Amino acid sequence: MTNELNNSLNVLRNQKTLLYPTDTVWGIGCDATSEDAVAKVFEIKQRSESKSLVILVDSFEMLKKYIPKVSEAVLDLLKKTTNPTTIIYENPLGLAKNVVAADDTVAIRIVQNEFCIRLINQFGKPIVSTSANMSGNPTPKSFAEIEPSILDSVDYVVNLQREDVNEKSSTILKVDEKGTITVLRN
Repeated sequence: MTNELNNSLNVLRNQKTLLYPTDTVWGIGCDATSEDAVAKVFEIKQRSESKSLVILVDSFEMLKKYIPKVSEAVLDLLKKTTNPTTIIYENPLGLAKNVVAADDTVAIRIVQNEFCIRLINQFGKPIVSTSANMSGNPTPKSFAEIEPSILDSVDYVVNLQREDVNEKSSTILKVDEKGTITVLRN
C-alpha cells in the first residue's frame, strides 16, 4: 500500500487526477482545493460544472476546517452511523469554487476506507470523489465495470482492491442552517 500511497500523493500534489477505491464505489479524484484539477475531473466525466461533486475528508477535524458550522445533530449522526454517509453542507470555506454548487453547498463524506483515510491524512487536504463513469452512464460496481475511456483519461489508477464489488453508493443527507436533516438518497 505504501507505493500506491506515494504514487497517489504525487498525483494529487501535481494537480492531476486519479482513479481509486473508496468506501463505496471506485472514484475519480483530485485535490478538492484546486480549480484546475477539479476542472479535469468534470472534463473526464463529460459533466457540467453546474453539477456538484462529493468531497472526502479523513476526520471530523478536517471537516470542521472546511465547514466551520457543523451542528451537534450532524456530529452525533456521523458518530453513530456505520454506513458511508455524505452530507450536503452550506457555506463551505477553502474549497475550489467549482466543487461548490451554485446554492453555496458542498457534499462531504468522512471516508471509512483505510487507503483513503491514509491518503487524505498524508495529503492534508480533502479530495474529490465522484463515481468512475461518464455522466449519465451507470455507476460501476467494481473495477472491472469501469469504462476504458475513464481508465485512459485519468493520470493514475490505484492498484488496490480491484476485485472488490460495492453494490451501494453512500447515503446522502442535506442539512439546513437550522440543523434540519433531510434524506436525499438512502
